[in-house]
Amino acid sequence: MQKTKEIMSWILPVLIGLAIALAIKAFVFTRVRVDGPSMEPNLMDAERVLAFKPAKVKHLSVIVFDAYGEDPSAKTHTNYVKRVIGLPGDKVASKNGYIYVNNKKIKQSFISQTERTSGTGNWTLTTLAQQNGWGKGKKVTVVPKGKYFVLGDHRSVSNDSRYWGFVDQKKVLGVVKVPFWTSSKTKRHNVNSLSY
Repeated sequence: MQKTKEIMSWILPVLIGLAIALAIKAFVFTRVRVDGPSMEPNLMDAERVLAFKPAKVKHLSVIVFDAYGEDPSAKTHTNYVKRVIGLPGDKVASKNGYIYVNNKKIKQSFISQTERTSGTGNWTLTTLAQQNGWGKGKKVTVVPKGKYFVLGDHRSVSNDSRYWGFVDQKKVLGVVKVPFWTSSKTKRHNVNSLSY
C-alpha cells in the first residue's frame, strides 16, 4: 500500500505535466521549423519559431499552414510559412516591384528592393489566376471569403499564392512569432510586429 502511494506520488505529477504540455501544443502554440529560403531575410532555412494558434491573422502576419491540398505539389504533412498579404475581400496587385492592397501601396521595408522586385513582375489576382490556372474558370478579382493570399518575403524564390492560389483559413495552424532569445531585433520586429 505504501509503495503504491509512493509510485503514484511520482506518476501523477508526470501525467499532469504531460497533459498540460499536450494541451498547450494542441490549443496554444507549437514549434515550427522553417524549410527553404522563401522567407529570407527575416526567417532563415532551418530556423525554429513558434506558431500561436489562437492569434488573429491580419495583414502582414506571418503564418504557418498545411500546404497539402493548397499547393498541388505539396505532399501530406507539409507545412509552409508565408506572409499574409490579402485578407478576404481584398484586391491585390503588383506593379513595378510594389504590392498594392485595395489600391494602396503597402510598406515593404521588411525586405530589400532585390527581394521585392526580382522575378515578381506586374500582376493582378485575375492575371495570376489565368496564367497559373488556379481560378477554376472564374474571374478572380478579390480574395474570396474564408481565404488568404500569401507571399514569401524573398519573392524571386518563393512558391506561394501567385502560383497555386489562396490558402483556406481552416488550413492555418497559427501565427508565427520569433522568440526573443533568437534572431536579431530587426528580424523579430519584421515577423512579430508588422501586422495590422
